[in-house]
This record gives sequence, structure tokens and C-alpha cells, in this order.
Amino acid sequence: MLETQEFHFLLLPEFSVMGFASAVEPLRVANRFVPDAYRWKILSQDGGPVRASNGMSLNVDGALASAQAVQTLFVVAGFNPLQHYQSALGEALRQLDRQGATLGAIDTGAFVLAQARLLGGHPVTLHWEAQSAFKERFPNLTVTQELFERGERRITCAGGTAAMDMVLALISQRHGQALAATVSEQFLHGPVRSPSEHQRTEVVARFGVHDKKLVQAIQTMQAHLEEVIVMDALAAAMGVTRRQMERLFAAHLQVSPAAFYLSLRLDRARQLLEQSDMGLMAIALACGFATPSHFSRAYRRRFGVRPKDERSRLR
Repeated sequence: MLETQEFHFLLLPEFSVMGFASAVEPLRVANRFVPDAYRWKILSQDGGPVRASNGMSLNVDGALASAQAVQTLFVVAGFNPLQHYQSALGEALRQLDRQGATLGAIDTGAFVLAQARLLGGHPVTLHWEAQSAFKERFPNLTVTQELFERGERRITCAGGTAAMDMVLALISQRHGQALAATVSEQFLHGPVRSPSEHQRTEVVARFGVHDKKLVQAIQTMQAHLEEVIVMDALAAAMGVTRRQMERLFAAHLQVSPAAFYLSLRLDRARQLLEQSDMGLMAIALACGFATPSHFSRAYRRRFGVRPKDERSRLR
């Protein structure tokens, strides 16, 4: 009979309750069918309660420094993960790594592992909304669109319900697919998703478009949010004239290609304002704006507020 496997969850302030619960609840249900298969302990940096992003406060079992014989530890974060990062936290995580623990991250917990220099050489995934900020801060790390990434002693996941798929995969690996499927059914979760399923809906579903040329144009725009592609070059890449491209956007999306492209870039800027500590100039450049003033005017027209005021409001 397999020994009980133990998980530790380090909660950082403003952590995602959804991501945390989606990871813990499958373990609880698995124990109904295989008694004592899993144990878990909840930690905070100082041993005190932790307030989640939804305002709930959760008591923990102890401080990170008090954890003993850690097999697997997940850092669970949400908004502003590095606001709560301290050098002592990084050293504590590196110490666990030296002791042979598997380290994981749920949602933006990947920022913490990366800041602690513990993700080099490992593919990383995290919530799609935070990926732009992560790539800007850690350009040498490989970021994927997977629901979760499971490697040798490193596990990252996108948070939300992807945390459930990640834990179900761990259950399947240890106790078999049948138990994982049984646990999934208890949550009306349906088939266990593979990690390769994309986090976000594809262009067809997200924007409600089916024209192949139009889908190609949107995908090209999404791939060129920093190095802006001019409209003539975009039309040439689609194999149509600029006028034909404009008619496609007008017919299917009721907007011009340039306006649609601008909205994608501004959406990314909003994500960076919320999910990173990048300066306004850096964000402007990362979203294809040559000057902060141009960026600020476009942002205010779209969202009704200046970028610097938006950052204050979001935080």
C-alpha cells in the first residue's frame, strides 16, 4: 500500500481562493475512496491568517519556517505576488529545493518561484492574464499556454479550475486513472482535461468569427502586440488587399482593422498595469506605443481614465 502523500500550500496575501480550493478539494475527495491517501498543510510566511483576493481571511497551520519534511509545496498567489516577496522567502524556498522538495506554483505563484531563481530550465505556465507581465519581467524563461506544466520537481499551473486538472493528473499518476475520473465526477467536472488544452478560447469562439482570413488576421495581431505590424503588411500576409481586409472586419466585427488592433494592444496594457510593476514608459513600448503621451491618450479614450490613475485604482 502506498504511503500517505503530503502537500504544503503557501498562501500569499491576495491569493486566489478558486485556485487554492481547486487544488485541495480533489485531495479531500480522493481520501473518501482511498483512506489516508493524502494529507495537506496550509502555511503563511509568518504563521498568521492570510486574506484572499475576495476579502476572505483563512487561518493556517503554521509558518513556512516551521514546515518539516516537505515533499511538495505549492505557492498560491493572486494579484501583486511580488509585493509580498522578501529575500527571506526566496532563501526559504531555495532551502526546500536543496532538501529535495518538489516546488510548484498556482496562478501567479510562478512569479515568486521565478524571483527566487527556481524556474530556470523549466517550462512555466500561469494565468493567461499575467503572462505578458511575467514575460516582460523574466524574458529568459519559457512560458507556455498549457493548463499546467509538470516536470522534474517543478509544477506550475494556470490557477482557477486548471488547479483541479493538475491535481487530478497527480492523483492519476499515483493511484490510477480510475480514481482520478471518480474524483472528477464528484465535482461534475467532466473528463479530466489534458495539460495541452489551451487556457483561453480560440479566436473562433472568443470573437465569434469563422472566416479563415479573418482568424488569420487576428492571430497575426495577437502575435505582434509589441512590434506593431502595419495594415498593408497585415493584408499582404492574409493574401488580400487592404480594402478587402477592411470589409471583412466591418462585416464580421463592425470595426476597422486598425481599431480592433488598438483594442488588443490596450487590453494588454491594462493587464500589465494590473499584473506588473513596470513603468508607464515600459508598458507603452511593450504594447506598441512610441511615446507615453500617445499611449495615455489612447488609453483614456478607450477606458475613460489615464493609465497612471488606472494603476492606482486597480491596486
